[in-house]
Amino acid sequence: MDEIEFRYDTQLLLDVAEPTADTEDELDKYIRSHFEGDSLLVIADEDENGVTTAKLHFHTNEPWKILEYCRTLGEIYDIVVEDMDRQSRGLKG
Repeated sequence: MDEIEFRYDTQLLLDVAEPTADTEDELDKYIRSHFEGDSLLVIADEDENGVTTAKLHFHTNEPWKILEYCRTLGEIYDIVVEDMDRQSRGLKG
């Protein structure tokens, strides 16, 4: 069985407190340069009320660091952290 380099599939939604026109790119660049992991996906969109919500998906060994960082940017919710190593062994993640 192959060892998983980055164990935790970390997903969340973030209502960005101070969005910019480049929120999506800024989040992506910051995470890539400050955290170890892979499979990063950041998608941000503004709703009809002017709230910018970012969806983040990232594989890392330290999901708490991603949560701490995102919390400094706004309100985080719908947080999911799944252990892909356990899943690969047929256990609940």
